[in-house]
Amino acid sequence: MVVSWRVPLLLLVGLVPLVLRPSSSTLGLWLLVVAAMVVADWLAAPRPQRLEVHREPVGAVRMGYPALSDLRVRNPGGRRVRGVLRDAWQPSAGARQNRHRLRLAPGARARLRTPLVPRRRGDLRALGVTVRLHGPLGLASRQRTLEVPGSVRSLPPFESRKHLPSRLARLRELDGRSAVRVRGQGTEFDSLREYVRGDDVRSIDWRASARNRTVVVRTWQPERDRRVVLVLDTSRTSAGRVEDVPRLDSAMDAALLLAALAARAGDRVDFVAGDRRVRARLRAAGARDVAARLQDTMADLEPVIAEADWRALAGAVTEFGRQRALVVLLTPLEPSAVEEGLLPVLTTLTRHHRVVLASVRDPALDQLAATRGTVDEVYDAAAAEQAALRRRRTADLLRALGVDVVDADAEALPPALADHYLVLKASGLL
Repeated sequence: MVVSWRVPLLLLVGLVPLVLRPSSSTLGLWLLVVAAMVVADWLAAPRPQRLEVHREPVGAVRMGYPALSDLRVRNPGGRRVRGVLRDAWQPSAGARQNRHRLRLAPGARARLRTPLVPRRRGDLRALGVTVRLHGPLGLASRQRTLEVPGSVRSLPPFESRKHLPSRLARLRELDGRSAVRVRGQGTEFDSLREYVRGDDVRSIDWRASARNRTVVVRTWQPERDRRVVLVLDTSRTSAGRVEDVPRLDSAMDAALLLAALAARAGDRVDFVAGDRRVRARLRAAGARDVAARLQDTMADLEPVIAEADWRALAGAVTEFGRQRALVVLLTPLEPSAVEEGLLPVLTTLTRHHRVVLASVRDPALDQLAATRGTVDEVYDAAAAEQAALRRRRTADLLRALGVDVVDADAEALPPALADHYLVLKASGLL
């Protein structure tokens, strides 16, 4: 039973007869009358469980973007119902304005919408629908929480997709659709055309020129149908936050942009994520919807407070095939983690593949190193310089082993990694 604000007001009205005839019997009689009215009103209130409540599927939405939860409510009874309905979700679903007034005639239906703005990735679930129906007098209500299952799948936001059009334009230039075909080591032959001043003399096809009156050159296009393997580190180092965003989420953003670009370039994209064990894998091949499939695969991934087992992750890369590939390791450039876990397996990876390490750099280190106004700030700057020096040494060590290092802050990492991929593509190094 839930009583309304009218009950205290009704009790206050009882002060009038109490003032006119002050006695304990008058007070007791009035309390008895009010209690009888409240109980009678509660007994006359409709039962919430008799309502038919159905939830429409919400589907998937990018984290931080709005969605709607639709409830269909029907009153199958023969009495009019009045009350309040609350559509409850777990807090990270970001449910707002989830209390709805109910006024349903017999047999009537209503559609109630609750706005959602997910604040974390994964499957976010509804906790139940609480219905409170008032009695005829509005003094008491029946209340019950109904089990109405529902969920919204919150995907990585993919904020870096704004960089995709400009990178696709550069890709079209490499493909020769908006610029002259280029020549590079390991590129694929496209066609023959007449020599013009400025062409590389190494592109001249002497046999074809001998059969023509003019000098003929070969045109080339970047290689297609190459393999790109994205390896996402979900170990303890990925749990660190840079500008209040987990490193894991920033790495996902970079992986999504590269995957979308590589798929448009005609390359096959594979994905593996893990820490001490493999958490997810995806063989997206050359699918055009690779970014959408990757978002769905990444939605449930969370950092694990454990060290990464790079031997297991390297083994997962090998399971995709031994064909040469561009292997992108999305992992923080943390010297201790890299030197103890990653370095022992790099030799095997670089022997068969082109390896790129993409890391999210914390701009707070540069800010600490540049601020030296007080004694405490000088000590902080010295510590920041030491940490930056260790990172640079680790990056130099990786480059000496044949690994390309892309180290940038969270906002700049996705376009920087995409640009590096285009450079490799243009130079025929994939």
